[in-house]
Amino acid sequence: MINLRNSKYQFPKRNGNQFRLLIDGGQFYPAMLDAIGSARAYVLMEIYLFESGAVADRFIDALITAAARGVAVYLLLDDFGANGLLKQDRLRLEEGNIRLSYYNPVHYRRLHHNFFRDHRKLLLVDGEVAFTGGAGITDNFDPPHNPALRWRETMIEIRGAIVADWKTLFEENWRHCTDLILVLPHTRAQHAMADQRGQVTIANGATHAEIKRSLLNKARHARHTLWIATAYFVPSWKIRRALRAAARRGVDVRLLLPGEHTDHPAIRHAGRRFYYNLLSHGVRIFEYQPRFTHSKVLLCDDWVSIGSSNIDRWNFHWNLEANQEVEDPQFATVVHTMFIADFASSREYHLEEWRARPWYRRLLEWFWGGVDITLERLGKRHH
Repeated sequence: MINLRNSKYQFPKRNGNQFRLLIDGGQFYPAMLDAIGSARAYVLMEIYLFESGAVADRFIDALITAAARGVAVYLLLDDFGANGLLKQDRLRLEEGNIRLSYYNPVHYRRLHHNFFRDHRKLLLVDGEVAFTGGAGITDNFDPPHNPALRWRETMIEIRGAIVADWKTLFEENWRHCTDLILVLPHTRAQHAMADQRGQVTIANGATHAEIKRSLLNKARHARHTLWIATAYFVPSWKIRRALRAAARRGVDVRLLLPGEHTDHPAIRHAGRRFYYNLLSHGVRIFEYQPRFTHSKVLLCDDWVSIGSSNIDRWNFHWNLEANQEVEDPQFATVVHTMFIADFASSREYHLEEWRARPWYRRLLEWFWGGVDITLERLGKRHH
């Protein structure tokens, strides 16, 4: 195993890993539940969105069953993101011997402090396998009565040496939330079948922006491909500049963004005000049509980053985020194929067409763009 330490990042690049791409809730939820079902020592779960429903019932049952057979189960939920978790489900977890904690409980007297949220998504079992990506525990990603409406989402299964870094990340946040040092049963490190290189990158509000730094660095050195899928696209000036510069160098720069299906139309309108400038510099923009795309995936040549972070300024100012980066040509090819399928289900906008958009769409961009600028100034004031 080779560790390549970089002082700008908390965790080093590591060889000796195996990564598997999981597309949509029909794939990743069963894989995650199987991992919980086979747990022998401990389960660590850190999730932003946890809402009562059919999916939550499956996970609550699995976690309680694991705890009943002696597995140590730790569940760290964002207090705001768990607002939809009903009281009876919280009681089930607590009575089922689940160690349950909440990140930054909302207090209405603390005003801007409530904006700090734990947006990470992590499931880790026995130090052997971890999952991360953009999914929460909610029926949105696997509706029991209408699977065709499930949110388009991407997760990654992680095995090998790098799982220890995800474990460290969870332990740090658990200590932050509870003031307790997590003492876990010892497990023997598992060697991955493949030898893929990866790195865990994080964001911790505006003070530790590794994910953004990685994207900018890759964009500046991209050779042929720079594709970005994000649910919320309100990029910083530096990111917009990097995308334009890459496109001018001849790099194939594409954005895969939500179309009419979105849970936050205001954010979509705020981000669309950047379309004209990006299109005029050669950036290609696709809006996904069949359903809401909630994916957060970056592809640059043979490098991939999948995790919780969107390309919007709110994420980088207020949220705890974490991504799994992979440097491997074979894995990049798998992700490339996924993007091609998603582009085929998308509407591409061209410069002349965008220039001719109706006045009321421009008005929405202007209005919500102003709101975005106000929030941006608020964020800078409090950091």
